[in-house]
Amino acid sequence: MTGHRFCVAPMMDWTDRHCRAFHRVLTHRALVYTEMVTSAAVIHGDREHLLGFDDSEQPVAVQLGGSEPGELAEAARICRDVGYREVNLNVGCPSDRVQSGRFGACLMAEPHLVARCVEAMRQAVDIPVTVKCRIGIDDQDDETALDNFVSAISGAGCTTVIVHARKAWLQGLSPKENREIPPLNYDRVYRLKRTYPELEVIINGGIEDLDACADHLRRCDGVMLGRAAYRTPWVLADVDRRLFGSANPTSSRYDAVERFMPYIDARLGEGVPLQRMTRHMLGLFHGQPGGRLWRRVLSEEAHRDDAGAEVIRRALDQVGSQPVLSAAE
Repeated sequence: MTGHRFCVAPMMDWTDRHCRAFHRVLTHRALVYTEMVTSAAVIHGDREHLLGFDDSEQPVAVQLGGSEPGELAEAARICRDVGYREVNLNVGCPSDRVQSGRFGACLMAEPHLVARCVEAMRQAVDIPVTVKCRIGIDDQDDETALDNFVSAISGAGCTTVIVHARKAWLQGLSPKENREIPPLNYDRVYRLKRTYPELEVIINGGIEDLDACADHLRRCDGVMLGRAAYRTPWVLADVDRRLFGSANPTSSRYDAVERFMPYIDARLGEGVPLQRMTRHMLGLFHGQPGGRLWRRVLSEEAHRDDAGAEVIRRALDQVGSQPVLSAAE
């Protein structure tokens, strides 16, 4: 069983393979997720581009979007064969594009269809099949709707549910607004765990730091960080010690950069543009002396066709010899 005590959320345009490899430098214990990929794309698209990952990323889970049980089952088999440790079904994304494809948060209105999708995937693969959802959509009563939804998917054999503790409003709010405007309701997720003590319930939404994670872990089985993990990635550097009782893999931001350099060099050798990797590192020195200079050098220079690892060295030089905090601080 893949552990969900601490997870980094699947985020479109953000959690690509280079982002996940960078996050793995900072934490060995977190479970990381791919961006959402549709089941049709998995079956018919460029699988290396869509699903490829470096072994250093493990444990890594794939998030699928779709609503056709047979198609999702086939996509799950492909993802299992590629080497993913878990298949997660997206029932939380509220974007218009996702709705038009009949997947994402709109599926909360069809719990029995989601249950059939879960059952089909579970029959197809021997790795965990999990679901990520909201507490409800639009005018649903989130008490009744969420219980009915979770009852349906648990009846289909889903034992882990990740809940973004907000409703999704499918009309009138953009995806960005849906991550910020609907109020957070952590208590609703706590009640879900009390109602279904046999399920693994992971809480997501608006969680900013490891103190908040520790507090949520007193009431839920796991936590999932999204934007905070991406925009201020150094928060991940103390996850292993704080939440798992094991040694942190890196002692400083400088050390994290050095540990990531072999990956960068290898990808540069394959022709991957530097900017595809450094864009995930921009927030590493957030709040630190020289942090703006670090971000500026990477932003202005990494996109050039001839940009190489020397750009990162120049950015580190700009940060200078100012003291930086250790992971434990």
